[in-house]
Amino acid sequence: MAPKTKLSVVLSIIISAGIFGSAQANEVRERAKTLFQPIPSAEVLIEQKELSPEKIELGRWLFFEPRLSSSHIITCNTCHSVGTGGADNIPAAIGHGWQTGPRNSPTVLNAVFNSAQFWDGRASDLKEQAKGPIQASVEMNATPEYVEETLNSIPEYVDMFKQAFPDEKSPVSFDNMAEAIEAFETTLVTPNSRFDQYLEGEDSMNDQEINGLRLFMDKGCVACHSGVNVGGQGYFPFGVFKRPGAEILPEGDKGRFTVTNTSADEYVFRASPLRNIALTAPYFHTGEVWDLEEAVTIMGSSQLGQELNQEEVRDITAFLHTLTGEQPKVEYPILPPSTKDTPLPTK
Repeated sequence: MAPKTKLSVVLSIIISAGIFGSAQANEVRERAKTLFQPIPSAEVLIEQKELSPEKIELGRWLFFEPRLSSSHIITCNTCHSVGTGGADNIPAAIGHGWQTGPRNSPTVLNAVFNSAQFWDGRASDLKEQAKGPIQASVEMNATPEYVEETLNSIPEYVDMFKQAFPDEKSPVSFDNMAEAIEAFETTLVTPNSRFDQYLEGEDSMNDQEINGLRLFMDKGCVACHSGVNVGGQGYFPFGVFKRPGAEILPEGDKGRFTVTNTSADEYVFRASPLRNIALTAPYFHTGEVWDLEEAVTIMGSSQLGQELNQEEVRDITAFLHTLTGEQPKVEYPILPPSTKDTPLPTK
């Protein structure tokens, strides 16, 4: 038998590595399937939640309706732009009278899968969340009475509310407005990411991304970021092992403490859902970090107590890019005109 040439030895090593890599990739996939779930389609959610087309369509109009704000300028889409990952891509939203909000705007995409809304979880669902910004003086600066007067002054909206809530005697209400927006936002999901395809058995991720997924699980990122939305399901202190500097974790914002008034909840925030994270910079509740690799590095030291090396950071970041799913295609509605009874904008 002829001795092996140097080339044949190299080829043998490459083939062996490929077989081992495939087995390892399968093991990573099986572990991932116990921790994460693919995003279902909007059609599946609509059927599960029994949402009517009329309610969804009304919610679409209201999501883009600036007259829900007292200035007639700000909409839900202003801070949660469906064209830019469901967020506004600035550190903190600009609201009524050019005021700056206290925190970075979370994405609305896939928000239906979160256990609660807002960074501090003060809203239990999307319906409750929809009411908050409309009434906040720093955001849309309106009241339920103002909203109802506005909607009742526009015949097209009166008809749409009747169709969306056919069993109600007075369908135009602040509560029904929020329910319609919730119905529309439920459809803002991003299925079929490369990670979802991987979970379903397709070879949609490369070796670097698979290794990033392995590190994501092995290093402990999954302790806060798992489930269908890869996060959004629990509350955790920011700075488990090492508290970041004041520019990232300002002393004045004590997170969930403002909701529960419990000392144990100081500087506790909802774990950010990581779906489409590559589209939603800047990061964290302060919006002070613009680079995803830097955010991963900070999370390693602050939350995991580990100084991730450059290769580990790059691989985890590569995995996070696979979480970008198919973006919802939303047509901007042509809204009905105001009437003489529509409240005028205020400064």
